[in-house]
Amino acid sequence: MIKPPSLLRGAGYLLTGLALLIQPGLRRFVLIPVLLGTLLFASGTWVATHYILIWSAQINDLLPSWLQWMEWILLPLLLGSVGVLLFTTLGTLANLIGAPFNALLAQQVEIHLTGSFSSTGTTPPGLMNNIFPPIRSEIQKIFYYLARAIPLLILFVVPVVQIAAPFLWILFSSWMNAFQYADVPMSNHDLYDKEILAHLREKRMLSLGFGAASLLMTLIPVVNFLAMPAAVAGATAMWVKEWRP
Repeated sequence: MIKPPSLLRGAGYLLTGLALLIQPGLRRFVLIPVLLGTLLFASGTWVATHYILIWSAQINDLLPSWLQWMEWILLPLLLGSVGVLLFTTLGTLANLIGAPFNALLAQQVEIHLTGSFSSTGTTPPGLMNNIFPPIRSEIQKIFYYLARAIPLLILFVVPVVQIAAPFLWILFSSWMNAFQYADVPMSNHDLYDKEILAHLREKRMLSLGFGAASLLMTLIPVVNFLAMPAAVAGATAMWVKEWRP
């Protein structure tokens, strides 16, 4: 059987995650992640809409009449950049708050897919045993994110280079999404930062495909309420199929 290209295969794991959310044995583990996603992304959508309307009016006022046509170029770049930045930040916050529940969801998805949860690590499964390691992992990812995001944000104000900045930002955000969600099932097996990144780099295009699909889902209003649990379930399916010993 011919495998699809790695990018498409990675994106397909997000669809697998969506399908897993409605499985009878998993529904109760999805409730809290969905509620968190609904609260944060609904707030984010309102904030983004409010400020983008203000900024679009300001851009229109700043441009002289003979450059009004540039609004059609600048506005989409602004919308895309602000949307990706805002929803990536909200996704990080949602994962930080929901880390213990996401870890439990990943365990249950792995059991659903394989019939067992055979951790090779030292952390036994269960919500109370998984509160601090996932939160610690989320905090470490925040530092990883900031160390790379700040230089990228500076590119937005560098002449000429700023044209490429939105595309580099989308690529970086896709990678961060892959790292963010692959961490959940892998940390259940006591794999952290360096080991997770090594796995993702082994199959870089697969990882970017999954990250880009989950990033796109966070940008779609209402649908993004399901983004976090769908990405956790999809990343777990990816872990089982691609990396699990």
